[in-house]
Amino acid sequence: MSDRRSLMKILAGATLLGVARRASAQKVKSFTIAYLALLAGEDRSFVPNFLRRLDQLGYVDGQNLHFVYRSAEGRPELLPGLASDLIGMKPDVLVTGFGTVAAKAGKAVGGAIPVVFMAVGDPVGAGIVESLARPGGNITGLSDLATQMQGNRLQLLHEIAPAASLFAVILNPGTPYAALAYKELEAAAIIAKVELRAFEVRLPEDTAPQLEASKAAGAAGLVILEDPLTFSQRSEIATIASRLRLPAIYGYREFAEAGGLMSFGTDHGMQWRRGAEIVDLILKGAKPADIPIEQPTKFELVINLKTAKALGIAIPQTLQQRAPEYIE
Repeated sequence: MSDRRSLMKILAGATLLGVARRASAQKVKSFTIAYLALLAGEDRSFVPNFLRRLDQLGYVDGQNLHFVYRSAEGRPELLPGLASDLIGMKPDVLVTGFGTVAAKAGKAVGGAIPVVFMAVGDPVGAGIVESLARPGGNITGLSDLATQMQGNRLQLLHEIAPAASLFAVILNPGTPYAALAYKELEAAAIIAKVELRAFEVRLPEDTAPQLEASKAAGAAGLVILEDPLTFSQRSEIATIASRLRLPAIYGYREFAEAGGLMSFGTDHGMQWRRGAEIVDLILKGAKPADIPIEQPTKFELVINLKTAKALGIAIPQTLQQRAPEYIE
């Protein structure tokens, strides 16, 4: 009888130990999130917002989260290889950072791995998803294009230079977003009764010559269409625009922080945080194909008063009242 009691205690102890081990295993379940970036320094500019939101949702890097980051450092030809390497690690989710090219590289190799893109101008036009409402495949994410944003940008620039008859648009024609955005600018230009002219920047070395060409053509201001190339050249663009004494409007606040006159566009801190929430949904079992592509609903106007003063531009009172933030 004593042996029987001892055996029962051993079995009970083993059962409890097994339950504890299973509970412990469930508690420390870890996820791997891979992040593919085209931009150099994206881990310092955009990624922190993403990781902070994941942390708030309970995913702590080094504990229950293994976060792997790879960047092509501005060289798009490296993206396919980096994407393949990341997929080879079999992450739970592959996240692609700013731009269409990174999203395309991720989709091309993703296969059964869910892919979430952070910022693609025109995901339908670029062939990344079937529709905004039903992305299809194993991919979803966020667009940073809103239908009326380009018209608002042109209107803001026109308020700065009301006598202008010609504005230049600096764009990278290799980005699908550029064609759509330019078409919207053309529609807004008809209403504003101003002429637009496109100046193409395909490589970093095109930046200075094209900006100077826009000045020579008689442009009174610049609209800079953001993409990974122009974003990486933001400091140079802002510097040259100031030297040429051309007021310019940009899509991202980082341009204004780099010395650009003003920016109007998506709140990217919020966008990357929302991207983390989409990843959370997928880790909890949601299918990417069933998660609609989200478009921005909040925009921010940032004015660099130091640049305005250097250009000799007086910011209209009506515009000052609409800008929640200034750089001085």
